[in-house]
Amino acid sequence: MKIKISLIVLAFISLAGSVLGQTAPVHPSLNHIAVYVADLQVSTGFYKDVIGLDSVAEPFHDGKHTWFAVGPNIKLHLISGAKKKEFHDKNAHLCFTVPSVEAFIVNLKKRSIPFESWEGKQGAYTLRVDGVKQIYFMDPDGYWIEINDARE
Repeated sequence: MKIKISLIVLAFISLAGSVLGQTAPVHPSLNHIAVYVADLQVSTGFYKDVIGLDSVAEPFHDGKHTWFAVGPNIKLHLISGAKKKEFHDKNAHLCFTVPSVEAFIVNLKKRSIPFESWEGKQGAYTLRVDGVKQIYFMDPDGYWIEINDARE
């Protein structure tokens, strides 16, 4: 009887040790998004003043980079060097969530920045089937930006 109990305890300890010794699989996580820009000062001002992002320290200190915090441990890197503005497809866009799309639109209008719905209707927003409002506009380098009021 003592042997059976000892074997059961030993088996349990062995099983617990192997389960506790296992680690959860590590999945990739987003670290940063890099955007190649023609005029770093103009783009930095745009993402700071229009979008409302906070810049963070970048390690290069070479005048060719601006980094912004866009989430927990996630950065947006602006990198200078693009030769000219290039227009990009709206399907490839950056998206930022704000508390109020209407308040954001006021800021765009004050700055004379045109915006549109997903369908391309100027000065309009899209109302998704889940109730989220969204607008689209371009940054100084032709990258599309979506602003929405999604709640997670």
